[in-house]
Amino acid sequence: MQLSHAEEVQIRDAERAKTLTKTQKDTPLVKHIFTADPSAHVFEGKIYVYPSHDIECEGGPSVNDDGDQYAMRDYHVLSLSEDLTEATDHGVALSLEDIPWASAQLWAPDAAKKGNTYYFYFPARDADGLFRIGVATSDKPTGPFVAEESYIPGTFSIDPAVFEDDDGSFYLYFGGLWGGQLEHWQNNEYTSSAKQLAAEEPAFCPRVAKLSENMTSLDTPPKDILIYDEQGELIKAGDNHRRFFEAAWMHKHNGVYYFSYSTGDTHKIVYATGNSPLGPFTYQGTILEPVLGWTNHHSIVSYNGKWYLFYHDSTLSKGKSHLRSVKMAELKHDENGNIVTYKAYHE
Repeated sequence: MQLSHAEEVQIRDAERAKTLTKTQKDTPLVKHIFTADPSAHVFEGKIYVYPSHDIECEGGPSVNDDGDQYAMRDYHVLSLSEDLTEATDHGVALSLEDIPWASAQLWAPDAAKKGNTYYFYFPARDADGLFRIGVATSDKPTGPFVAEESYIPGTFSIDPAVFEDDDGSFYLYFGGLWGGQLEHWQNNEYTSSAKQLAAEEPAFCPRVAKLSENMTSLDTPPKDILIYDEQGELIKAGDNHRRFFEAAWMHKHNGVYYFSYSTGDTHKIVYATGNSPLGPFTYQGTILEPVLGWTNHHSIVSYNGKWYLFYHDSTLSKGKSHLRSVKMAELKHDENGNIVTYKAYHE
């Protein structure tokens, strides 16, 4: 019987964890629950982290490349102390039972603030099993959040990330392959059969849309984010060390837009740069080398004059790829604006 890529990684990591748990470089922000997919923001002068909440599946996980092992049912919010040495879990901020349209799998979320309102963006499966992007609101960064009655019209797939530009405009990035269903969406229309690409064809594109003034709908239809290589050619579908898989994130440094993302089955966080939040972008390099676990998901935030990288791995669970823990490390841009590659651990 042929194993899925996720199953192969889980077997591999169970062996690697025997030594890596002794040499891990960073410790999880919290250890009493499993957290993943961290989206970090500075609100009210403090770093808040919006992760997903990993749980042990009833009867054990069904590990596969569609991600059934990631059966999350609620969200917690974490905050860091001023010196970044302690993290506080503020408890459940939103549960599956409180989202009228959602049926399962509360995957990687994000948050934004406009005026006095905090907006919490999250993916979940709707009643038909399709991933959509929802939004919930609160007057506090820690919630609790109240979900809208339905998902944001025009959204699909997973991994929402919200970026506020200098002019006050907000942009929503999203998309994910395989379990994230991005292959099913062509020209923003769903097809029941996933499109297959040849290795030499341009890779599937993540999506971006400008958010409306109310922050709960799209001002523009989702558009493809184009990512080019150094020769000016679109990154190819077969280039799985550089092509987009999931986990979009945007930050801006010295006037340059940095679009970063996970390569999925090669387990890296990489980035591309451009002159507009809408792209196009040119591939630049690797931010984070593979960590223990199937997924690699991150965020980048500036705080008190330094940049920080938030990510997750499976060291605390001793290699169980569906039980991850959020970590952080300082991120550095060199004098030319290039991001210095971070290695979470060394074997």
